[in-house]
Amino acid sequence: MSFLGVLWVYITMVGLHLRKCLRVLCLSIVNWNLAKEIMGQKVGGFGGAGKLGIKWWKRVVGEDWKSHHISKSIRSLKLEEVPGKKLLVMWTMSGMLGSLWIFWYINSLALQGRKEMLANMCDERARMLQDQFNVSMNHVHSLAILVSTFHHGKSPSAIDQKTFAKYTEKSAFERPLTSGVAYAQRVLHAEREQFEKEHGWTIKVMDEKKQNPVSEDKSFAEVHETSPIQEEYAPVVFAQDTLAHVVSIDMLSGKEDRDNILRARASGRGVLTAPFGLLKSRRLGVILTFAAYSKELPSNATPQERIEATKGYIGGIFDVESLVDKLLKQLASKQAIYVSVYDTTNTSDPISMYGLHFVNNGPHHISPLHFGDPLRKHEIRCRFKQKPSFPWLAMTSSLGFLLIILLIGHVVHAAFTRVVKVVRDFHEMMELKARAEAADIAKSQFLATVSHEIRTPMNGVLGMLQMLMDTDLDETQLDYVKTAQASGKALVSLINEVLDQAKIESGKLELEAVQFDLRSLLDDVVSLFCGKSQDKGIELAAYVSDKVPDILIGDPGRLRQIITNLVDNSIKFTEKGHIFVSVQPFDEVKNLPQTVTKPLSRQFGDCTRNGCNNSYDTLSGFPVVERRRSWEKFKSFNMDGFMNNQSLKSNTSDFINLLVSVEDTGIGIPLEAQARVFTPFMQADSSTSRIHGGTGIGLSISKCLVDLMNGEIGLASEYHIGSTFTFTAVFARGKAKLNGANDPKQQYRQDYVMPELQRSTAVVVDPRSVRAKVTKYHLQRLGIQAEICSDLSQGLAKIRHGEKGINLFVVDEEELVKQDRLFSAFSIDKARKNAVFNQIKFFLLSTSVAPTKTRAQFLKKYPLTVIMKPLRASMLSACFQRVMGVQKKGNCGHRDLPLSSLKSILHGKWILVVDDNAVNLRVAAGALKKYGANVECTESGKDAVMVLKPPHKFDACFMDVQMPEMDGFEATRRIRVMEADINDRIQRGELSAETYGHVTYWHVPILAMTADVIYATHEDCRRSGMDGYVSKPFEESQLYEEVARFFETNSTSD
Repeated sequence: MSFLGVLWVYITMVGLHLRKCLRVLCLSIVNWNLAKEIMGQKVGGFGGAGKLGIKWWKRVVGEDWKSHHISKSIRSLKLEEVPGKKLLVMWTMSGMLGSLWIFWYINSLALQGRKEMLANMCDERARMLQDQFNVSMNHVHSLAILVSTFHHGKSPSAIDQKTFAKYTEKSAFERPLTSGVAYAQRVLHAEREQFEKEHGWTIKVMDEKKQNPVSEDKSFAEVHETSPIQEEYAPVVFAQDTLAHVVSIDMLSGKEDRDNILRARASGRGVLTAPFGLLKSRRLGVILTFAAYSKELPSNATPQERIEATKGYIGGIFDVESLVDKLLKQLASKQAIYVSVYDTTNTSDPISMYGLHFVNNGPHHISPLHFGDPLRKHEIRCRFKQKPSFPWLAMTSSLGFLLIILLIGHVVHAAFTRVVKVVRDFHEMMELKARAEAADIAKSQFLATVSHEIRTPMNGVLGMLQMLMDTDLDETQLDYVKTAQASGKALVSLINEVLDQAKIESGKLELEAVQFDLRSLLDDVVSLFCGKSQDKGIELAAYVSDKVPDILIGDPGRLRQIITNLVDNSIKFTEKGHIFVSVQPFDEVKNLPQTVTKPLSRQFGDCTRNGCNNSYDTLSGFPVVERRRSWEKFKSFNMDGFMNNQSLKSNTSDFINLLVSVEDTGIGIPLEAQARVFTPFMQADSSTSRIHGGTGIGLSISKCLVDLMNGEIGLASEYHIGSTFTFTAVFARGKAKLNGANDPKQQYRQDYVMPELQRSTAVVVDPRSVRAKVTKYHLQRLGIQAEICSDLSQGLAKIRHGEKGINLFVVDEEELVKQDRLFSAFSIDKARKNAVFNQIKFFLLSTSVAPTKTRAQFLKKYPLTVIMKPLRASMLSACFQRVMGVQKKGNCGHRDLPLSSLKSILHGKWILVVDDNAVNLRVAAGALKKYGANVECTESGKDAVMVLKPPHKFDACFMDVQMPEMDGFEATRRIRVMEADINDRIQRGELSAETYGHVTYWHVPILAMTADVIYATHEDCRRSGMDGYVSKPFEESQLYEEVARFFETNSTSD
């Protein structure tokens, strides 16, 4: 096999291995990145290569690719399939062969170029030598014609020896390669005597030693013998001065010359002799002979005709060595080669005419020479004087190629080693992932079990405490019971937080999508912390922008949980100042300029219990952190402050993006601790858990909930200044129904909206614009128009000037204390205009629940009604109704209904309670019996299936989820299958409706009842066929919402 064939085989084998290895490498990189993402780690190692691998894989297999397909491919890959060392050896051998081939190829190109250069140089010299010889030969031929014309054609002859010598001497430059020219006349034997008389000398013969054309004898015989008798003679009659010694010599007496003369006259062409030693010179030469005819012969003349017409012979002597020397002198700049001229007429014994004789054992070139004589063959041989230089180019190129091959081999081998490691790590990672998933499932199951085991006895404790509260207790006993119940609820709340965190980590937390009133939700949160804020004497306020829709669609419970967590943290860490909750659309906030809170121009004295010199235009007068800093790092905002995500823009018709901020003036969070506040079970200061309590997971849960709402959360805090937490959340815009049915806004407003307050006007006196805006916001919710005055004098001026329509006068306690004298003067003026004054109701807004001495003095002097902050629409409405003496119309709202409503709904209903815990059975049965229901209990799912087999008397069933032998889900599925079979048979007429109590469609409402908030999800309940879900212990509001839904439906259908 040839070298190229072997190389091709190696390349093919390497290509096959490379193809396999590239596939392995690509799959490994892609799966390594996928595994990293699955395990929740940041993709590293390959970095950009991982992304490029994924992009390459997408191009190859298309966009519709799944990670499990790739994982399946790499799982099926064996580590032995990666031909690391074997491929490296084959690659190295291929590189070495390739390097040798490159050396051979480049060196052969160099040698070939050297050969071509030698050939070009040799051919150039041969061509120039031949051209110059032809020039000289043509001139010798012209001399033959000249002699024939002027010597033989004229009588007497026009040419003699002197004339010929002089002419040939003058025209020697036209024959640069000849050393002399001579003319020999043809003389027959009969003409010899007459010829010798005419010329005065006898015809002589050529020296015998001269007969050898290549004689080395350097002597010259001055005396020649007289020519013997011959048929004809060819004595030289004219000669150039350089050849004057050959005059009278018979050229036919020499063998070589005789052959040339006979061939020349017979052919009519110039003929050459073999190389011979020139007389007097020590060089080799040749003689060119032309015949001189008496007349011009046609080109097709016969040899006999040419012989008969021959008059003489002209010969030119060529000094070959001189000829070549002159040529090389013309090419002096190119004398890099040796030149030799040979006569190769005798191929077995060539005669060297010029140059050194060398054998054909080295690089050389032969160029043929054509001197016009077809019988004589000549050639020029050339070779370089110097040996070829070392092939540095070939050597460096081959070594460079070999080095590149070795580097590539090293890189590829390292890559394959990395591939093996990645594949091995991938398998280990997948195994660890499986273990982690199993551990996560085990953890979730453990938490579910533990939560159930903890909440089950807690359910019994709280239930029994509730039942105990329904008995006759004295005041001390009731206080003890309430304290125990509050502690139990706190423990349940702590368990719920831990379970929420576990539920988030397991990915089982789902958000609801129901309509709710955001303003009512904030009132509930404020009411929750009302007592704590009043006890601490701090301002607590909530504000919702007018641009926020009245009805939103989302998960109100989780939104309440986020805000509650943030407000609860603020309450814990704020000892003075305020807590301010604000909700605004992003469109309203993004265009607001960045502001810096500055002290008010007018001094209001001490702004805290400890005193301060400056009062700031904030809710309480304390400095706060700039709110904008809390959201400026959100990823959904670009550098200009606008959102990039088009799907979440708040200006869309279906969705709105809300910005919720909780601002406080607490102790603040140190900068080094701000990065970990959203980490589970981490707190800004380890000592805070001992001082303020808490588990450190509230903010972590809030962050996860915000993420589920397509939002972000951030904070801005300064130590000893305060903190501002801001989060965004996306909600759908709700639409209120025309009749108000199931409208949260309408149901809530029924509790506090008074027709008497509609179109009323109130004067709000508050020097702080933020606090005045909050008061105006709550008044407008009641339908009251509000006019804000920055100080008391402006408000009193409106009343003194008798402006119409003012019904209410609301002044902040802080402003009233500062303007005591002015208000006293107005009281005197009021006494004079009693009729106008009595039409206006005066209200004092106070923060601290404890009555101060100053407030007591004012209440004695002035007819003021105290309204305790924080403000809520329902509280303001109740206060205004009480002052104006108006009885509240309608019911007290949904929140006061459950007890009476549950009694009316559940009275006389037959309820089956299924639970494996005897205490829970007693608690559930006691709670339901309190509402007038008839309760029966069973302790297993199998018994429930038997009891609820149609026909039966039960109107509903409360089913525990986790029970031994058969859980609540399985029992419910069997009950639904049994009911569906009976309903189907009744519809087909196989069973009689009378046999089943005249009921044609059996479906008993089943409510899931469990203490496990992770295990029992709405989706699990729905799939098993349950109708609802209540947690243990029972909450009256939740129980009402669930039972009212299907019992009202049943009553309507009946």
